[in-house]
Amino acid sequence: MDNILNIKKWYLDNFEIFQNSLNGESLKPINQLRKDAMAKFSELSFPTIKDEEWKYTNITPLFKHSFKPAASISEIENAQVDQFTFDDLKGYLAVFVNGIYSKDLSRLENLPKEVVISSLEDAINSYHLAVQKYFSKYADYKQHIFTSLNTAFTKDGAFIHIPDGKILEDPVHILFITNSNGEKILSQPRNLFSVGKNSQVKILEHFVSIDHGIYFTNSVSEISAGENAVVDHVKLQEESKNAFHIHRIEVEQERNSNFTSHSISLGGIISRNDCNIRFNGEGGEGTLNGLYLTDGEQLYDTHTMIDHAKPHCTSHEHYKGILDDKSRGVFNGKVMVRKDAQKTNAFQENNNIILSAEALVNTKPQLEIFADDVKCTHGATIGQLDMDSMFYLKSRGIGKVTARAILIHAFASDIIKSIPLKSIKSYIESILTERFNKQFQQ
Repeated sequence: MDNILNIKKWYLDNFEIFQNSLNGESLKPINQLRKDAMAKFSELSFPTIKDEEWKYTNITPLFKHSFKPAASISEIENAQVDQFTFDDLKGYLAVFVNGIYSKDLSRLENLPKEVVISSLEDAINSYHLAVQKYFSKYADYKQHIFTSLNTAFTKDGAFIHIPDGKILEDPVHILFITNSNGEKILSQPRNLFSVGKNSQVKILEHFVSIDHGIYFTNSVSEISAGENAVVDHVKLQEESKNAFHIHRIEVEQERNSNFTSHSISLGGIISRNDCNIRFNGEGGEGTLNGLYLTDGEQLYDTHTMIDHAKPHCTSHEHYKGILDDKSRGVFNGKVMVRKDAQKTNAFQENNNIILSAEALVNTKPQLEIFADDVKCTHGATIGQLDMDSMFYLKSRGIGKVTARAILIHAFASDIIKSIPLKSIKSYIESILTERFNKQFQQ
């Protein structure tokens, strides 16, 4: 307990340093929000396994470190950036190093008229209307301590604004690179994506690291999908396996909008992901797909909430996990259908394959239904590779190594094939091939 109190004091002291570094920015309206968030942070308690929402996720290892907020950009070269990009992914690239925007490393030329892709800091300084309208309206810092910490230290992150009636054909690749240089740093990107009425966009949030250091990424993304908007969102997390990763995504959907999330998690010693969708108008469609691969002593935790607040909306949620060694997986997915949300159609499923005797998954799909004219299903499975299928493949002359790799690929395929970016599909396929073909040869 004393250690946790010391950690809270550490962040409070660093907030004073952060405030002093703002200079003229401290006079902007957003700074009062920062102060309010830090005041709330000081009141809230860090979660423990006694809290229902963190029952299976022990974050005590996080408190063994005093992470210092990244104060300035760490210099890296274009060649280092190139190793995290995709040759056939043609689009716009926004690069953040230790949570801070790098204009020199980004490629944001020839944007369509009125489309804005920039740093959040620039959007705040220009008083962009979308910032005034949406920033911190969805991500609740008053109840979630890590969101309050992120809000208090808001400095930079990605800002995307797609005006009404605009279809952005090329995807936006937002690359968050951590270069810890042996320091235990805290990176807190704050992202805001505003997609207007009848508009479309594809966004890739990509978290990587230069080294295998110990650091802490605490990220928040707020997404507003206007009427008839189509938003495809991909999150690819492949950070250091010594790093801590906490990410909250809050999505607000208006009438007839379509939001799809594809979450791929590979890195982090502890990775916690919260993704929440709320339907604010009829006819909305929301999809949450996820694939997590864990080994060693990694812990992956995802909590989702799909709030059917309006009638005639559809949601589809499917997460799959492949776990090895002593790794742990947690899935807690909740679908709420409110009283007036008639004609709701909701599907939710979590499937897991355990590759070792010591891997463990805790899964809890939930439905809370207060309407009577709905179609809702949910389910979960935990098991090993199907031995009948293994026998069949081996009887056809396929070796054990190849047979097991085929079954794992087949298990993950329906998640991978739903990703709208072909280059990301191919990349995940190559990771599966390299990891499991190599493993089964040992």
